Parts: sequence; structure tokens; C-alpha cells
Amino acid sequence: MKDVIIIGAGVAGCAAAREISRYNADILVLEKEEDVCCGTSKANSAIVHAGFDAAAGSLMAELNVQGSRRMPALAKELDFAYDQCGSLVVCLSDSDRPALQKLYENGVANGVEGLRIIERAELLAMEPNISDAAVAALWAPTGGIVCPFGLTFAFAENAAKNGAQFQFDTCVTGLEKIDSGWRVHTDKGDLDARCVVNAAGVHADELHNMVSDDAMKIIPRRGDYFLLDHSAGGHVKHTVFQLPGKYGKGVLVTPTVHGNLLVGPTATDMDDKENTATTAAELDEVRQKSGLAVKNIPLRQTITSFSGLRAHEVHHEFIIRESAPAFVDCAGIESPGLSASPAIGQKVAGIVADILHLEKDPAFDGTRHGILDPKTLPLAQRAELVRRKPAYGQIICRCESVTEGEILDAIRRTPGARSLDGVKRRTRAGMGRCQSGFCSPRVMEILARELGKPIESITKSGGASRIIVGVDKDSL
Repeated sequence: MKDVIIIGAGVAGCAAAREISRYNADILVLEKEEDVCCGTSKANSAIVHAGFDAAAGSLMAELNVQGSRRMPALAKELDFAYDQCGSLVVCLSDSDRPALQKLYENGVANGVEGLRIIERAELLAMEPNISDAAVAALWAPTGGIVCPFGLTFAFAENAAKNGAQFQFDTCVTGLEKIDSGWRVHTDKGDLDARCVVNAAGVHADELHNMVSDDAMKIIPRRGDYFLLDHSAGGHVKHTVFQLPGKYGKGVLVTPTVHGNLLVGPTATDMDDKENTATTAAELDEVRQKSGLAVKNIPLRQTITSFSGLRAHEVHHEFIIRESAPAFVDCAGIESPGLSASPAIGQKVAGIVADILHLEKDPAFDGTRHGILDPKTLPLAQRAELVRRKPAYGQIICRCESVTEGEILDAIRRTPGARSLDGVKRRTRAGMGRCQSGFCSPRVMEILARELGKPIESITKSGGASRIIVGVDKDSL
């Protein structure tokens, strides 16, 4: 019997696993997909929100501010990409100034440091491509950007380093209360645990409703995005939001930690919890609304579009509590869930530790080293690395200059990459202009070799997403 089973290996589940691994506990993370970071956590705005937006006094506001404050130190501990570039909420009309002031006051009530309202002249100096209609903005210097994959992998790897186990391709089909805790029914057999953490994203309501009469409702809210090439990455230097006004909430324009430009999202409520297809209508909406706050966005430099689902709880609040005996919900984790994740993990761990009377593990190691990027090294050090490990001199992805050494590191980690998307999210191989058009065959060869599998079994993202169906010679 496990002490804790965490259902869901997104950023909230992995953060919880890392924080619970501070204690003496036997932890298992179950994930229905083939890797961590396959749901909401992989397709979002990659923003570390300062915390001015969530309603004052809400758990969402409290954990957003706590998580944002912890992010700079955490990025150093766990070695993931983070940039505290600051954010701007742009006011496009003098008639909307009262709403801007209200947002400022809400941020102050939430404890956000450094907030101030700036006028057009200062705004234009900060962002030369700001809209001609912009009259003022709320400046939040503690806002930032992060790699959502890197953050989630860092939590997962550090949890594994401290003893947490991960089991993928495992779908939870039911929950049964037993004397000693819970029996978790899955499509791979039954598992018992003293405590269960429900971090299942858009499916969290389904699990909650199996164990509680207090019904929960999660609405999958889809958002479409454009990702632009590195050549467009400097179009803005800060995250630029639009103040909700007569044009609606609008969309954001932001640089990414990898030097791209991200534009979006829309917000469309769905019935299908697996529907992440982009639509022409929603991408047209992104085109139209993004130009209201930032002018001359070079959308012709788009290299891909994508969509993600947010787990919108009907009351727009995080639900983190013991909802049934030894059953802890970590649900409704929509934006600013990525920003709040360090604090979410800490809160979940505190609840679990109280339930199980866990003791701290003195051997806990809170550090993790990310995948080495040779491009960040001085030339002499890079040459020495290639001399000692020639795989770091073999470029596999030309668009992003990703080496075989980085791909090998990604595969050999725990939990490691098992698919093209797993390699892509850990190393960026396939995230450039050609979108894996040139590098995917070589990455597949490396995966097949390292995993000891035939190349035709290598998938894009697990399951039935096979790319090769046979070999030419076999059909001649």
C-alpha cells in the first residue's frame, strides 16, 4: 500500500509530489498520458502572474502571490528558465481609467509589490510598439515568464530524486473507500493508498464526484494561440495584457523565455474535455484582438498555432481541501495555476502531512540540474565538453541548435522522454521554424536506440500516435 497516490502529473500534481517528498512517505503519481505535462500544463500562456487580478481574499489570489514570490529562488533551486520581465495592463480609453484604478487597488489588497499606474509617455518608452490608442497602464514589475514544460519537469524530476514514483499510461476508472484509505481502480489494475490527491485537471470533477455528494463542475475552457519565430521575439519586452473594457477581455502579447513571441488566448467553453483543436474563427479572434493593445504584430512570422484547455471551476476558485476522508482535492487549477504552483504544492503537502501525520525527511534534496545547453557555455568550455562527450557536437535540430547530447540527457532522466513530444518539450528539438520537419527522423532513431525498441513503435505523443507504419523493403 502506498502512503499517497497523486492522480495527475501536470504542474499541480508534480508540485504536490515534490513537496510531499519532503516527508517520509511512499508516493506514486498516476498519469493517464505517456508523460508528465501532457494536459493544461503544456499549452498555456507561460506567464507568472504578479497577482493583481484574482479577487482579494480568495485562495486563488493568496496562492498566486505566494507562488510568484517563490519563483525566482525556485528557478535557481530547480534550474529552469524564468525571467521576471514584468507585465503591463494597457488601458485603451480614458473612460476605462476607473477600471484600471480598481485593478490597481485589488493588486495592492492582494499584497503585490511595486504596482503603479503609468501614463502614456512612460508606457511608450517601455514598449515602442504599444497601440496608438493606449492612454495608461498598470505596471507590475514582479510579473514574469517561465517555460511551463521546464517548470513541470523540474518538479517531477526533483520529486523522483526524493523517492516519488511515476506510472504513466494509466487511467483511473474508479475509487473505493477501504478501511485503511482508498482503493484506486485503474485500467492497469487496482492500487491502494492511505491518501489520494486529486490533481486531474479538467477531469478532477469526475473523480471528486465519485467520493463526495457535494458535486463539483469543471468546464474545459479552450484558448487558441499563435507562436511566432525568434525574429519576432523582441516585438515586446514585457507581458502586455489588455484591460477588460468595451472590447472584452482581449488577448495578451508576450515574449517567451526561449526568445519567441506568444499571442493569445481566446476563451471558449467546451463540452469535450479532449478537444484541443484550433479553429479558424478563434485564430481570427486572436488576430483581431491582439492588435488593439500592440501594433504591427508580425503574425506572418507565425511558426505554429495551438490550443489548450483550462480547468475552469464554476465559482472561479481553486479547490484545495480534504473533500472526503483522506481524499484531497487539488482542482479548478486554471490561470493563475502555473504561477501559483509552488504554493499549491506546499498547501497540498501540508494537508496530506496532517492527515497521515508524516514526519520530515532529513535526507530531502531540493535541488535539480536541468538539461545542459551547450549554447550557454563559453566557447572554450563548449569545445572541452564536445571533446569529452562528442554527442554534444552533433546537431540534431538545426532550427534550435539542439545536440544529440541534450536528447540523450532528456531520455535518460527520471521521468524521461519516451516520445517525440517528450524530447521536444525537454530540449526544444522540433520547436523551431520547420516544426520538426527535418529533425524528427533522427530523434526517432535516437529514441529507438536508447529505449531498445523498434523505430516503428516510437510515437509522437504516446498511445496510437505512431508515425512509421512499416518499412519500405517489407512491402517490396
